[in-house]
Amino acid sequence: MSTPPQLVVHRDKDLMAQAAAARLITKIVDAQASAGSASVVLTGGRNGNGLLAALRDAPARDAVDWSRLDLWWGDERFLPAGDPERNETQAREALLDAVPLDPKRVHAMPTSNGPYGDDAEAAAAAYAAELAAAAGPESHAGVPAFDVLMLGVGPDTHVASLFPELPAVRETERTVVAVHGAPKPPPTRITLTLPAIRAAREVWLLAAGEDKAEAVAITLSGAGEVQAPAAGAYGRSRTLMLLDSTAASRLPRDLYAPASP
Repeated sequence: MSTPPQLVVHRDKDLMAQAAAARLITKIVDAQASAGSASVVLTGGRNGNGLLAALRDAPARDAVDWSRLDLWWGDERFLPAGDPERNETQAREALLDAVPLDPKRVHAMPTSNGPYGDDAEAAAAAYAAELAAAAGPESHAGVPAFDVLMLGVGPDTHVASLFPELPAVRETERTVVAVHGAPKPPPTRITLTLPAIRAAREVWLLAAGEDKAEAVAITLSGAGEVQAPAAGAYGRSRTLMLLDSTAASRLPRDLYAPASP
């Protein structure tokens, strides 16, 4: 059962990225202290990459034991390895290549020139199997118990590669699916589904910029998840919507208290 997301509004996108990075460091350190390791799902796009760059530059980043962190992706553009448009490539440039991660715990989604060739369905099924193999007894929906799952909110309210009205947003059984005919390039993608997203302990929705203001307002208006996929993204224990002031500009002011500078 979903509860309304907790809103945190920062003055600008840089402050939002820095505060979100600090928040993520705290969550990872707490999870590692209590469970020995942490599991985080990354998002691409300008806000996801901005957060990763802010984390790279944060003095507190060394508090994280990077060797005990599992990284997954919420979605991926189905492109060749190393393609500059892949979320994995951008994440490596923003953060991953700068920290001592265990390569076995960096779970990139398959590439279009990998073992499954250009068969996006087979690639999606393989990622679902990898998630299932990592799931523990406390897990839900056949995926690991992610500590934090981050999602950028698109101007059309899409999250991951779940676009309004497309078949993937209606999926109720599988945890990972292929997407064809995405309304923004490239058209072929791999994405977690809403059941997989909702298995996370915390879901963080990131939105900054005036072009996200309408999507944020729609997401919080009670819209259905098929029409507004971001409305269907929530965590088991908490859902956060991390915004800058322009992305929050169409919300009633009584919905949130601005974050401290």
